[in-house]
Amino acid sequence: MPDIEFSTSAGTAAGYLATPESGSGLATIVLQEWWGVEGHIRSVCDRLAAEGFFALAPDLFDGETTDQPSEAEQKLMALQMDKAEPQMCGAADYLSGLDGVQGSGVGSLGFCLGGGLSVWASATCPKVTATVSYYYVMPHGKPDFSNLKGPVLGHFGTNDAFIPLEDAKSLESEIRDAGVDVEFNYYDDQGHAFFNEVDRLGTYDAESAQLSWQRTIDFLRASLA
Repeated sequence: MPDIEFSTSAGTAAGYLATPESGSGLATIVLQEWWGVEGHIRSVCDRLAAEGFFALAPDLFDGETTDQPSEAEQKLMALQMDKAEPQMCGAADYLSGLDGVQGSGVGSLGFCLGGGLSVWASATCPKVTATVSYYYVMPHGKPDFSNLKGPVLGHFGTNDAFIPLEDAKSLESEIRDAGVDVEFNYYDDQGHAFFNEVDRLGTYDAESAQLSWQRTIDFLRASLA
């Protein structure tokens, strides 16, 4: 599918939509890493569609992408939550209104920056009822975890240079203490972005990526049914 436009509470936003061949299925938004909505994020949407999901990645960088870590970090820090939040919630609202979308709510799946935003979306977007976070990064504060409306699944490498293991475990405890059903999976000896086959950081691991993907698909199917 080509890029689309959808309405939000703050105007119009753009995103990449992939749809299942069957024309019906569950739905999830997909939230980008700090590189933008580039080939990897689009491929995640396509893989979800192949698994029977509607998947929409809202373009939080307004069409801009980068493969340079320094520029990506600048884009991450410049992200404004009062702009990103309506885009995420609008994407979930758009999916929920599509013909053929089934289930009790919309999922949220994100990576790195998107991993943090995925949790943020669940706490603030009415339609988001299940959350998957890969190596959560959130530099712009955090939402009230007690507002999370459904279960949370996390994926973290034990050797992540950006998120120390103790920080990930502390986050898991904080979410659990807020009364949320949460499960973080820890992948031994894996670094940051172990799921990303583009492998800009030299950390991609095919085995851990596949295991985490199957856990993600199983979780979303069970949580959104």
